[in-house]
Amino acid sequence: MRQGLAEKRQAIVRGARRVFGRDGYTRAGIDSIAKEAGVSTRTIYNHFPEGKAQLFRVVVVEGSEEVVRAHIDAIDRRLYKVTDLEADLVDFAHAWMSPMYRYGDHFAVVRQLRAEVGHIPQEFLDAWRASGPDRALKEVAARFGELAGEGLLDAPDPERAATHFLWLTLGEISERTYQGARSMPDEERNELIVSGVRAFLRGYEQR
Repeated sequence: MRQGLAEKRQAIVRGARRVFGRDGYTRAGIDSIAKEAGVSTRTIYNHFPEGKAQLFRVVVVEGSEEVVRAHIDAIDRRLYKVTDLEADLVDFAHAWMSPMYRYGDHFAVVRQLRAEVGHIPQEFLDAWRASGPDRALKEVAARFGELAGEGLLDAPDPERAATHFLWLTLGEISERTYQGARSMPDEERNELIVSGVRAFLRGYEQR
């Protein structure tokens, strides 16, 4: 019984993610979510008594947490045995960017959230940032602080260094692909990442 409830909840969240990603928060309706999830509206309210608002918050937070787990894995795999700083940072940037394509439904929701920012409660925006972008940035900053301690980076403010790294390596890719909604040739993407890493190292590599 308990497993069935968990599966039903997952189906609702998946369906809601697709609807919010397609229609946005203000236009999405519980009826549409129920149809997408293959459940009744009553079932949705049984799991999410506060309705659409509660469901949107869950969709945003759980999706962000999943992406952050992938980002932490990228840090663990690419930045904990640094042998060639430039090459390892390039590999890390590629790994960091990959969730933008692997979790397309989540980033569709994020695009809608950004587009509707004036109509979405601040609480939801804060929850998204805390569970997603802000937490991810802190994870990178923590590792950059360690790399500075190891004498590889000159980064007295690791969080600022992490911000610069992500913008220099991935900012243009994110903008030009509309956060993963459009594709980009591998060669072009790699060129942007490599040039971004080199620009970052000119400012932050330990001399």
